[in-house]
Amino acid sequence: MLKNTRSLFPWLCLTAGLLLAACQGAAPTPAASGRLTVVATFSILGDLVQRVAGDQVELLVLVGADGDAHSYEPAPTDTRALAEAGLIFENGLGFESWLDDLYAASGSTARRVVASEGLALVAADAPGEFDPHIWQSVPNARQMVKTIQAALADADPAHAGVYQANAEAYLKQLDELHAYILAQTASLPAERRKLVTNHDTFAYFAQAYGFTIVGDALGGSTTEGGEPSAAQMAQLADAIRAAGVPAIFAENVEGSQTVQRLAQETGVKLGPPLYTDALGRPGTPGETYLGLMRYNAEAIVGALR
Repeated sequence: MLKNTRSLFPWLCLTAGLLLAACQGAAPTPAASGRLTVVATFSILGDLVQRVAGDQVELLVLVGADGDAHSYEPAPTDTRALAEAGLIFENGLGFESWLDDLYAASGSTARRVVASEGLALVAADAPGEFDPHIWQSVPNARQMVKTIQAALADADPAHAGVYQANAEAYLKQLDELHAYILAQTASLPAERRKLVTNHDTFAYFAQAYGFTIVGDALGGSTTEGGEPSAAQMAQLADAIRAAGVPAIFAENVEGSQTVQRLAQETGVKLGPPLYTDALGRPGTPGETYLGLMRYNAEAIVGALR
């Protein structure tokens, strides 16, 4: 069963959750259903976990649809969720900057499974740091699924066969998705495969599908840096004009005002908002990872054509 929680309280409210976790003790407990209790930090990772786990786990996703994991403020209920978890799936690479403190406050002893481990990483802005947006490449998502399967089978060996069968079926869907995106992008002339987005989230997509990143409005791989300066905006506008970028893109987790101003200043078309760090809400094209990637590929190719 998949549940989503959204932050309702600021970080200081974690003190209430800490008291609750202390009363419960550190040992993880099974769900009332008797299934393994699993936490995933954000919606895209949660969807991958759900595809592998099926109905065998009780899954809680901390940062839900359209939520920004970069700036998320955990709620006291999140502390309790980690305290009760038997397994925690996280992206790693600093994507969930709040998780270490939340985990310590919860007193959880659950194993933390880092989905980015073992992947070839793209360097980020600061030395020694890496771009956390690994899921924007379908081949990376395939490896994440394998990591999820292995962790679930280790934690719940009685259902290892179910996890393996679910993972194998989903991997076939991912292979089909990857082939579809390759075909879509191959139809776009190489000189038009140029990306400008709200924040730097498409490096893995660009690497996998032959695009060039011209720049991003917020100047980095996180949304926490604030608005760019006038000088930074002017520099990016010059780069867009020089590169002949056909369109620029906003996203579902961050306001589009900066990108709108950039489009107005450069006279470049504003493409449809892309799904970046979160799934879309139910009923939208991005409500699943498969839908998210298909929509993004079609929107990018359509706007840049």
